[in-house]
Amino acid sequence: MGWLEDETGLDKGQANFVPLTPLSHLARAVRIWPGREALVYGETRLTYADYAAQVSRQASGLVRLGVQPGDVVATLLPNVPAQVMASFGVPACGAVLNTINTRLDVDTVAYILGHGAAKVLLVDTQFLDLAEAACATLDTKPKLVEVPDPGAGFPASGRHMLHDDLLADGDPDFAWIYPQDEWESLALNYTSGTTGRPKGVVYHHRGAYLITMGTVISWRMVLYPKLLVVVPLFHCNGWCHSWMMPVVGGTVHCLRDVSADGIFDAIADEGITHFGGAPIVLNMLVNAPAPRPFDHAVEVYTAGAPPAAATLGKMADLGFNVTHVYGLTETYGHVVENVWQPGEWDTLPPEEQAALKARQGVAYPMMEGVDVFDADGAPIPADAETQGEIAMRGNAVMKGYYKNPDATAEAFRGGWFRSGDIGVKHPDGYVQIADRAKDIIISGGENVSSVEVEGTLMHHEAVLVCAVVAKPDDHWGEVPCAFVELKDGAQVTEDALIAFVRARLAGFKTPKSVIFGELPKTSTGKIQKFVLRERLKA
Repeated sequence: MGWLEDETGLDKGQANFVPLTPLSHLARAVRIWPGREALVYGETRLTYADYAAQVSRQASGLVRLGVQPGDVVATLLPNVPAQVMASFGVPACGAVLNTINTRLDVDTVAYILGHGAAKVLLVDTQFLDLAEAACATLDTKPKLVEVPDPGAGFPASGRHMLHDDLLADGDPDFAWIYPQDEWESLALNYTSGTTGRPKGVVYHHRGAYLITMGTVISWRMVLYPKLLVVVPLFHCNGWCHSWMMPVVGGTVHCLRDVSADGIFDAIADEGITHFGGAPIVLNMLVNAPAPRPFDHAVEVYTAGAPPAAATLGKMADLGFNVTHVYGLTETYGHVVENVWQPGEWDTLPPEEQAALKARQGVAYPMMEGVDVFDADGAPIPADAETQGEIAMRGNAVMKGYYKNPDATAEAFRGGWFRSGDIGVKHPDGYVQIADRAKDIIISGGENVSSVEVEGTLMHHEAVLVCAVVAKPDDHWGEVPCAFVELKDGAQVTEDALIAFVRARLAGFKTPKSVIFGELPKTSTGKIQKFVLRERLKA
């Protein structure tokens, strides 16, 4: 089936079949735009010719350190040029890139380095103590290459080989090692691991190539965008955006320390056109005391948690066009998008538009599907009420979990990747997260969506961010408890917030207590609910 009667001579060959890899994007870009700006950080401004040469120098330098195809090269870096370069430099020598979260503890960093068997670790001077302490626990230690950043207050320690020296001694004409098979491993990313050890998620070249092409379509990109890297590049490889930018001759602008002023300044001074960020970043922008004005369109991707409709509405007022996307480490970042429907949706009141934007949406172009399944594995009805587990399938799903075939098989049961997120499906097919499975609160037999309660609290003018978790209760089993971080100078009582929610939601969904204070967050802005649950248990 699907074959012509006689296909003699119609075979795959070098002329008509090339393994897909993001390396092709940069190789093409340097041929077309050698003089166009590719990478910017402070006084550093690299053209595509400079950028490609630095990538080659980095790749050849890693080879000189003993890195061979298939080896793992790890990084402990913020959003600085060395991290962006590594997205191409590591695969250019045939190695696998392992970007490590800089906010992890020593024990977890040591576990990741040991589990992935990293041969080399590129480490920012700011995180050198963390790296050294982690390596000290290992029998086989990676070679450390220090990446200082004097302009940010982190000059070289003098204890290790410097990245600048690795580049200086490198070969700008080093021949990149392309994959022979697009299924070859490109990156190794570890999940956040809120319980137990983090799992190693393996990306292949094919998936990374295809998500870059899909993102260009979904983000409505044209040539020469200017991307501000707000999303940590250690998080799903920065949603694969560094691999994408050469496709459209774009410029990557590094932002080491994320702040509202830093983002607004970059938009106003550098003409930033695109950036991604968790809802907490959006919240930071809408609550900035004196945002700098800008006179051009800025496209924003948000993901990581369901954004509050109130926040989305305020972003629109500031001049940002926010697109809500959704995905996981296991799916290279975003693979579900909230596609805006022009016409009918454009005429709706602002609050209804914001509510529509809060939905996760539909599958990306390079994905085959997104659906919601019940406990028996059957698709749920598209009634916006029945809940099930969100699942995806397509070319931007991981190869699997490194050295963990059982977890891989469980994640892929039934031919779909099971996300662990609980959601509903609307009549138009758009999917919306109701909660993480572990975050659903069951109070007196009733299911309470923490996301719904949080969304209601976020409409209160005094609330900056909030999280709702289950609190043990002798009578109801568990009840909603709200942790609330207030805006600077704002005041509100526990009783007033509870009354605010009770006026808008059913009684059993209303928080029975409110605890004020700063919320624990991950490096990507996600609130660490497991920490809050532990506080309640204690």
